[in-house]
Amino acid sequence: MKSLGLLVVFLFVGLSLSIAIGFGFGVETPVRYDAEQEGLDQKVTIRFSHVVAENTPKGLAVAKFAKLVREKTNGMVEIRVYPNATLFDDENEFNALQSGKVEMIAPATSKISSRYPAWMIMDLPYAFENEKEVNEAMDGRLGELLFEAINDANVKGLALWDNGFKQMTANRPVVQTDDLKNQNFRIMQGPVLHAQFKRLGAKPESHSFNDLYRQLQSGVVQGQENTLSNIYSKRLYQVQKYMTISNHGYLGYIVLINKATWDRLTGTQKKAIESAMEETTAWIREYAKKMNDQALAEMKEEHLIAIHMQTNEEKEAWKKQLGPVYYQFKDVIGEPVIEEWQRLIVRQRSPHKGPYGYE
Repeated sequence: MKSLGLLVVFLFVGLSLSIAIGFGFGVETPVRYDAEQEGLDQKVTIRFSHVVAENTPKGLAVAKFAKLVREKTNGMVEIRVYPNATLFDDENEFNALQSGKVEMIAPATSKISSRYPAWMIMDLPYAFENEKEVNEAMDGRLGELLFEAINDANVKGLALWDNGFKQMTANRPVVQTDDLKNQNFRIMQGPVLHAQFKRLGAKPESHSFNDLYRQLQSGVVQGQENTLSNIYSKRLYQVQKYMTISNHGYLGYIVLINKATWDRLTGTQKKAIESAMEETTAWIREYAKKMNDQALAEMKEEHLIAIHMQTNEEKEAWKKQLGPVYYQFKDVIGEPVIEEWQRLIVRQRSPHKGPYGYE
């Protein structure tokens, strides 16, 4: 009976403590509100849609970025990746971003240059000679001007990711400036690229990148321009006989995020994404060049396509033929961007003159 009495007392005391603690009859502890921490316990999912293969510079950069964001947010921000146009193709991804059907995309500069004309500077033929010039441009005032030009209410620019310089492929040699005459030639959508290949006598056409292999195979188009990594990963050498290494144009991707999505993130989440973006951008600058060099080496070694290296003399002839494209678009691009580009050329090249004597 004594044990039973002790048990009853123990249960009574325990119940009393539970009531006091569980139902709040004790002394209240003040709640400290930290606006910066609000929402950190809620997982955020951001859909990142792109149109290339996972083993290309952009595909690998997106995967690396997603991994870094996950690490920096302890898994509370997930970048869900949709490669190979599985969500939206390159013709529809920008509208999807604006409407919130996807949160992040990375279109080629030419794809949005009609909307943001300042970015046409990146599509001008032979505007940049190497990756060093592109990197200096984007890290300096020119890069600031270009990102300031992204002025849509629901779009925010985050970075420019390298893919590299473009080369030309066709089913006949492309050496002289008239070798593309009357050829149906696939380009990315963009006014500068269209004008450029019209100057060369080609019939430029814009089609989805994911349909390019089939279009070349069927003869809908007879040639195209692309980076070495894209040519290799898409096996375009199987449906093209000749390739000219010209480095005539730069191909980069502007990483964009839906502005409403960005505004909903906490300050801590934004800092984590910006940090991951900075690391990824630095990494892809190095890795994209290595991938392109490796793709060229493998195509040479395996004799997958006949390769012509454009000579300096040939390049000067192409520059002369394409020179009028600069004057056609300089007013559209805008004086501040053109002048900053010219200053870059003066710093990087000798003699102190831009292409085509454009001073």
